[in-house]
Amino acid sequence: MLAQEIIRLKRDGRRLSSAQIECFVRGLGDDSWSEAQIAAFAMAVCLRGMQRDECVALTTAMLQSGRVIAWPDLPGPVLDKHSTGGVGDKVSLLLPAMVAACGGFVPMVSGRGLGHTGGTCDKLSAIPGYELAPGTGRFERVVREVGCAVTATGADLAPADSRLYAIRDQTSTIESLPLITASILSKKLASGLQGLVMDVKFGNGAFCETLPAAQELAQSLVEVAGGAGLPTRALISDMNQVLGRTVGNGLEVIEALDYLTGRAREPRLHELTLALGAEMLMLGGLAGERDAARLKLQAALDSGAAAERFARMVAALGGPVDLLEQPRCGLAAAPVALEVLASRAGRLTAMQTREIGLLVLELGGGRRRADDPIDTRVGLSELRALGETLRAGEPLARVHAADLAAAQVAGARLQAACTLSEPGAAWQGAPVVNERCG
Repeated sequence: MLAQEIIRLKRDGRRLSSAQIECFVRGLGDDSWSEAQIAAFAMAVCLRGMQRDECVALTTAMLQSGRVIAWPDLPGPVLDKHSTGGVGDKVSLLLPAMVAACGGFVPMVSGRGLGHTGGTCDKLSAIPGYELAPGTGRFERVVREVGCAVTATGADLAPADSRLYAIRDQTSTIESLPLITASILSKKLASGLQGLVMDVKFGNGAFCETLPAAQELAQSLVEVAGGAGLPTRALISDMNQVLGRTVGNGLEVIEALDYLTGRAREPRLHELTLALGAEMLMLGGLAGERDAARLKLQAALDSGAAAERFARMVAALGGPVDLLEQPRCGLAAAPVALEVLASRAGRLTAMQTREIGLLVLELGGGRRRADDPIDTRVGLSELRALGETLRAGEPLARVHAADLAAAQVAGARLQAACTLSEPGAAWQGAPVVNERCG
């Protein structure tokens, strides 16, 4: 089939057959399609869209472009969770160990952050010695022995998507709903999952800024995954404020360990973690209904079983063997820690969450391009939550930075990104979980 004909059909809004979509994906892998042709196809899909069966075919073809992991003899269900990205979202550090402690197996392949949202792999890279690319054999062995492993996406998993994504990033076609759906699901399907839970975020710190946009994406993910044979549910969650008390790679690892060990559990983070985990347990047949699933997850936390699984995973992937006993978990601290004070008394009623993510990026904690280095030490901690009332001069957060000048600039940006209304101003918090799909 001629690449030009396939591009023309989609440019004109025509439905593509499975054979035509498979031809396109083969061209991604064997270089028979030029970058210009791939870019033209991506733009045609972005402008014209795809029907559900087309998106299923694209997802399946990209899945089959590389290695597909199989788990034929595990004694429990193979499950995973994926987030569309947020600020301070460290749930993927928590749930693999919690679900493993409840009898599931979680082979989580994750990505690095780009832009204002953090990546799970960047967070784990803050742990000394942690191997993000352990190789196929070691990855599968850790999943079998520990119950979970969180690593970087392997180059051999859905490699066609990697080439397409790089071109989408350069051609302003990242926002295409069918291309987003196929990109996420092809890698998850390649991990050999039996159930997937999606956290689709909306708000001023999310990719989907509005609830209708998040609903559309959630529906697409659930329907296409189901069409490709992967039972999937989605929760739509609020990202109009930072999730938890920290933003920044190493600081989020510390908050995750505080959560797992019971030293501190921020309420919204706890609610979202239990909600997503409950869906995973129900999908895997490890619990019959949500209340029972939540109780099982809470018991894994309270008994220390979840923390123990996380520590075993870290040690098995090259990290410290005494992770839970170390005061800062062996993570390096930033040279400067500066309190950011409230300029006036008032109730914290709004955050420009994307701006908070960007200021951490400017501190060196994120990347603009995929090959940018990051400083895992920097970020924000002790961040106050929406609805809290502060006195003038009371700490709003603490900035961790490489030098004092950077800390001061970040502190000023944080103050500008937070709205302090009158101390008695009415405020009604939004639920962290808005609705379920699937």
